Amino acid sequence: MEENKKDVRQLIEICRGHKVYIQTHNIPDPDAIGTAFGLQQLMIHFGLNPIITYDGTIDKLSSSKMLDLFDIEMYADQDILDEMKEEDYIICVDSQKHAGNITDLPGDEIATIDHHPTTMKNAHIEYLYKDVRIVGACCSIIADYYSQLDIEPSSDVATALVYGIKMDTAKFSRGVTDVDIRAYAYLNKYMSEEKLSKMERNNLQFSDLKAYGNAIENIEVYGYFGISHIAFACPDAMVSIIADFILSLVEIEVAVVYCDRPDGMKFSVRSEREDVNSGELVAKALEGIGTGGGHMAMAGGMVPVENYPALGDYRDNAITERFVRALGIEF
Repeated sequence: MEENKKDVRQLIEICRGHKVYIQTHNIPDPDAIGTAFGLQQLMIHFGLNPIITYDGTIDKLSSSKMLDLFDIEMYADQDILDEMKEEDYIICVDSQKHAGNITDLPGDEIATIDHHPTTMKNAHIEYLYKDVRIVGACCSIIADYYSQLDIEPSSDVATALVYGIKMDTAKFSRGVTDVDIRAYAYLNKYMSEEKLSKMERNNLQFSDLKAYGNAIENIEVYGYFGISHIAFACPDAMVSIIADFILSLVEIEVAVVYCDRPDGMKFSVRSEREDVNSGELVAKALEGIGTGGGHMAMAGGMVPVENYPALGDYRDNAITERFVRALGIEF
């Protein structure tokens, strides 16, 4: 992992004299928000003033609480389109250009900081700065920057980074690397235990129980594989939580949960099998009708509503069959 370590001062110098935007993946989660916030505050330390931007919605659960508790300013893509120029610089965080989960903006994507594997779709893209490390959380990379430069993060930055790490690694039980452990050890002395506790409790609303109930009612099991459809819109965080919940069943080693959105179906995929890569599974299952990707243990995907006709009259059956066949299980 260490051979991929980058010197963020190179990125700082590249950005001097330019208007800079830090762009998260669409519908940003705590890891994306913490990464963007931590990087923004680090760049401010060096005299730059980047703007954080995103597309989609901010979930009502953990993500929106981060913005309020840490006073993070993020601007929706549509709110900055009129002012963004082609010569402005964009730093993609927790994603890469053409990854399928990040909107293409008018500016120039000169850098990416990510913890997802580069795929065939974006392997050809050249950046002025690229730091892609296959670690548990993108926030861990930002923590490493602070540590390398011996710059003390603010309490809010440290706490946001710790929360992002804990959320993306399921409290250090999924995809954890030495980089994540060192990041937590480094940030621990700076973070606010009180604010972290506020973030970690009361993250569910009463209405979220409906999502649990609907998912339980609709679950189907094929061998080690479980799939469930939530027949109404709910936040990304909720879909992920329910996917983890289904994976916790003794019989299930691969779980897929998806919900209906006005713009399409949102998928969350989990795997604890060494022979099933979540990112590859969702990309294969949704090939031709949507997009998807992610890590070995966790991934996400999307089928836009305009592609529904390709699924026929029985969409749920078609979706299930796609995943079952992608796994090589008899349908």
